[in-house]
Parts: sequence; C-alpha cells; structure tokens
Amino acid sequence: MDASDSSDADATDAAATAERSPEHHRGRDHDRDSDGMLAEQLLRLTRRLHRIQSRQLEPIGITPAQFRLLRTVASYDAAPRMADLAQRLDVVPRAVTTLVDALEASGRVRRAPDPDSRRVVRIEITDEGRATLRSLRNARRAAAEEILAPLTADQREVLGGLLSALVDGIPERRC
Repeated sequence: MDASDSSDADATDAAATAERSPEHHRGRDHDRDSDGMLAEQLLRLTRRLHRIQSRQLEPIGITPAQFRLLRTVASYDAAPRMADLAQRLDVVPRAVTTLVDALEASGRVRRAPDPDSRRVVRIEITDEGRATLRSLRNARRAAAEEILAPLTADQREVLGGLLSALVDGIPERRC
C-alpha cells in the first residue's frame, strides 16, 4: 500500500468514525427534530387555513371540497367528464359523483350529455356556479389575509418563494 492509499483509508476511517460519533447523531437528530417541527407547523397552518376557509364558505352554503370541484370544472375550456374530474382531483370517481350531486342540487353545475357518446356525461358550470366562484374567491382571499396578517410585505414575498420551492419540488396537482 502506498502513501496515497493510506491517506484514503485514513479519510474513510475518519468519516466512518464521525458517522458513528454521538455529536454526528445529535446533529442528524436535531435536523430530524427541526424537520418534524416544520412539518407539524405546516400541518397546523393548513388546518387553520381550512377552518378559516370553511367558516368563510359556510354562509355561501358550500364545502371546501365542493369549492375545489367547482374551481376545477371552471378551469376546463370544455365541459369535463366525471372521469376527467376524478383524475384531476386525484380522487375516486364516486367522490366526484357525490360532489357533483350536491353542486347540481344547488344549481351550481349541471350534467349534460356528451354529443359524441350517450354513455358519457359532461359537467357544466352554470351562471349560479360562476357567481358562487366569484364569492368564493373573495372568501379565499379574506382567509389568506387573516392568516398572513402578522407578516410584512417582504415576509410574504419570502414565504411565497419558499412555498413555491416546496410546491415545485413535487409533481403538480392542478385544481
């Protein structure tokens, strides 16, 4: 073994020793604890936002899930099929059926036959649905303003960048 082999072996042994050292484990445990705390804070913030949004949606007579479906229907250029909605929302088709039933009962969407296939049903947003969306967007903005109130404009900008980095780090779900 020549001198360079020896120094490589020494570096490998030192790295292995550091890997096993209590200080190293404490550092890794601290990182895990910090990450766990961040995850918990994100979950708490999400729950808080959901509660505030639900409170804002209640007078409009719509649930957050129905809001999400209504937004999704409105995002299509042409009326989507139930299967398209289930795929876009990443839910089972039965969940879409239940949401569409409720939105149809309130006059916000309607089922329409597909011109090319009798077996396919399309979901169209109604004028009432569009008006509801406008109200819902205002409620959503009010909920966001309530959550973000403690932050300065600069802090909001930083938070927006951080959240974009997190969102862009996973495959996007469109809704």
